[in-house]
Amino acid sequence: MIRVFLADDHEVVRSGLKRLLEDEDDITVVGEAGSGEEMLEKLQTLKTDIVLLDINMPGMGGLEATSRLLQFRRDLKIIVLTVQQGEPYPTRFLKAGAMGYVTKCCGADAIRTAVRTVAEGKPYICEPVAQQMAISKSVSRRSLKSPFDGLSARELQIALMLSQGLKLQDISDNLCLSPKTVSTYRHRVYHKLGVESDVQLTHLALRYGVVEC
Repeated sequence: MIRVFLADDHEVVRSGLKRLLEDEDDITVVGEAGSGEEMLEKLQTLKTDIVLLDINMPGMGGLEATSRLLQFRRDLKIIVLTVQQGEPYPTRFLKAGAMGYVTKCCGADAIRTAVRTVAEGKPYICEPVAQQMAISKSVSRRSLKSPFDGLSARELQIALMLSQGLKLQDISDNLCLSPKTVSTYRHRVYHKLGVESDVQLTHLALRYGVVEC
């Protein structure tokens, strides 16, 4: 039996995933979390084989949670399930130790296949993401790397939120950070990316595929 833990801040998403996976005879969902912090706390003692997690969760977010989780549970296999298929997310998560990357538009069969493939110790990347990664690698050999590659996990998380139109207070509430701290991160992102406004940041994120139209 493949034991799966779900980490997503939307309860309706977790409920849907749970029904999808537990319809299978060889898969069971052993726990859930709505944030990276809650996930880390529960997985200190809970036995599971695979963690299925979203990129954008309140608090530390999926990338930082992945790195921290594998520091004390290196036996765990992590699959990212997200709406983000463009770089730098797939590469950043795979470098952090994730074994699978699936977008939420790939469908139920892809999720089930990812769980079974990763449970066997094999990596799984859904086809649209694999194609995007191949294109990105081809482009990077002919041009400059994405400037988003130079951001830290937290900076990348906040850059994504800003480019999606979230205000400072919204980000502050979502990440449990003070508005001043979020503002500091925004200025760091601006400096590293060479932009001066959220509009310029959004244009740059669209250009490099960090967000989609």
